[in-house]
Amino acid sequence: MNCYVDSSVVLRVLSGQENAWKEWGRWERAYSSTLLRIECRHFIDRVRIEGQWNDDDLAHAGGQLRKLERVLSKVRLTAAVLERASLPMPTIVKTLDAIHIASASLVREKSHTSLVFVTHDQQQARAARALGFETIPA
Repeated sequence: MNCYVDSSVVLRVLSGQENAWKEWGRWERAYSSTLLRIECRHFIDRVRIEGQWNDDDLAHAGGQLRKLERVLSKVRLTAAVLERASLPMPTIVKTLDAIHIASASLVREKSHTSLVFVTHDQQQARAARALGFETIPA
């Protein structure tokens, strides 16, 4: 399976949530936007500021994020991605979600292969399905 992994999936894996994607790592190739790095680092910073994690938790999360980033093929924030993200979407989509969907769309077009969109965000999943992606978890 080739997949595009949204930040919500990585954040659940990173924070060790029980409802994290069980199929993590069981893919042929996985992609995500370089935006993922920003979203995940801001999440780590937020839980640090809120005092939810201690220093050991923060060090572990930073190390895990670096490992997770190494296994994903990065989709750069190019002019083509931003232009695609600015186009009207078939459903309501938040700005960062539009960038992820645009990134996945361009990967699918360039690779000419089936690409599964993986997200825990139901609104984003709905938009991806409207654009012809299989989504998991639904």
